[in-house]
Amino acid sequence: MIAASRPVAATFARNSAPRLIAACLVTLVAAGCQSRSPETTGSINGARPSAGQTEALAESYAANPNDLGTAMRYAQALRASDQRAQASAVLQQAALRNPRNTAVLGAYGKSLVEVGRLQEAQEVLQNAHSPAQPDWRILSAQGSVADQLGDHARAQGFYDAALKIRPDEPSVLSNLGLSYALARQLDRAEETMRVAVSRPGADARVRGNLALVLGLKGRFDEAEAILRRDLPPAEVAANLASLRSLAAQSTRAVTARKPADRG
Repeated sequence: MIAASRPVAATFARNSAPRLIAACLVTLVAAGCQSRSPETTGSINGARPSAGQTEALAESYAANPNDLGTAMRYAQALRASDQRAQASAVLQQAALRNPRNTAVLGAYGKSLVEVGRLQEAQEVLQNAHSPAQPDWRILSAQGSVADQLGDHARAQGFYDAALKIRPDEPSVLSNLGLSYALARQLDRAEETMRVAVSRPGADARVRGNLALVLGLKGRFDEAEAILRRDLPPAEVAANLASLRSLAAQSTRAVTARKPADRG
């Protein structure tokens, strides 16, 4: 996803483009892999908690770390405050205390994706649901892990399985589109992204991913029109500058890999 709060800080060279797209995948994992259990989610109205709220949750957690609801709310507050490593540590303890709670395992696996511990995330997520009761959110998170590990075909299998459970889910379609982009199938990526943005529930993250793909294809006017829906002019300009850099670096990288003309 093209950032809604800061410009893209990457160039589309052979290594940096996959890092950027992987970051987009992680963003959608964070958005689309929420637990559905009221006793464990502890949402704070979807907003960043205040320092006082986080401190109060820290005190409650320290007083009774075995209370699952408190642990999950505290981990969510830490995540919302960009303290992702700490959130993962809290969720690890919750998972150790509740090894069969799939909601906890799903949240812990997602947190591992966010901090880049992909092999561990892969192991945790495969235990966060069962073949008899698959969870589309976990399947999408598993796809994100596989993509970041470079196995795009396997990732796309996870996304396809998620879409069988949750047809036309925009976050899954967006991850699938990013997977095609990682595999350098940009036409297919664009097609999938356009389906994603047309579906109910598509948000700025999904639209930003379409703009990213269009930018990678050099179609900056179309990317700009999409970005203007969600970003102020200064951030649109910054993101466009980054997209142009991505496309230029991509062209140079492809040219550098071609055999020299010895005519």
